[in-house]
Amino acid sequence: MRLLISLLLALGLAACAQQPPKDDSLYRDLGEREGITRIVEGMLINIAKDPRIVEHFVNVDIERLRDKLVEQFCVEAGGPCTYTGATMEESHKGQKLTRSDFNALVEDLQDAMDAEGVPQPAQNRLLARLAPMRGQVIEK
Repeated sequence: MRLLISLLLALGLAACAQQPPKDDSLYRDLGEREGITRIVEGMLINIAKDPRIVEHFVNVDIERLRDKLVEQFCVEAGGPCTYTGATMEESHKGQKLTRSDFNALVEDLQDAMDAEGVPQPAQNRLLARLAPMRGQVIEK
């Protein structure tokens, strides 16, 4: 239920979230770069234990993925970072990811944020920032 509420909120706010924020309050709420790194690493650990999606990451350079996700989350949260990775369409091309795959990843992200003690409002703000990417990765 928490996932559904978060996704609905994120999708509802997505129209307002097309540009990175002009302030860094979310970046600070996530613990700045160090906190974002811990969140991303926790998410990747959760994915490694998640039989629903782990196979999508078998041939992935996890260290590079970690670095690019930290950059991306940092930018989306309004931090002083630059994203240097490929577009979402490019990096997910040919993977044919489903809505279920995407939802599993979101759950793993939420669990990582919970483990880091990120308040629910900050979690929802990050999910709202990431929600527009959903259409860029599903069934590509």
